[in-house]
Amino acid sequence: MEQYTICLVNLDPAIGREIRKTRPCVIISPDEMNRNIATVIIAPMTTKAHTFPTRVPLTFRSKNGWIVLDQIRTVDKRRIVRKLGRLNSNKILEVKNILSEMLVE
Repeated sequence: MEQYTICLVNLDPAIGREIRKTRPCVIISPDEMNRNIATVIIAPMTTKAHTFPTRVPLTFRSKNGWIVLDQIRTVDKRRIVRKLGRLNSNKILEVKNILSEMLVE
């Protein structure tokens, strides 16, 4: 499990407005955490969102969608179904900048 890897993750059960079902997610937790604990921090991806300052637009597997940074969560590694790919360096930078604005500034 490496940071900025895109994996298929089972997010059910979900409550209320949480993103649900099995879907692609970006691992955003750092590699040291990913190697040493049984959970990872992820950001779900969706094709059904709207433009919002906490969402990173991207095209993945020929589909336009968003990385939904306002729905980050911690999940057990057993929820990960399989690896799908990795973010490119431009998208990694966008994710870092938005997370910094959300959580640090």
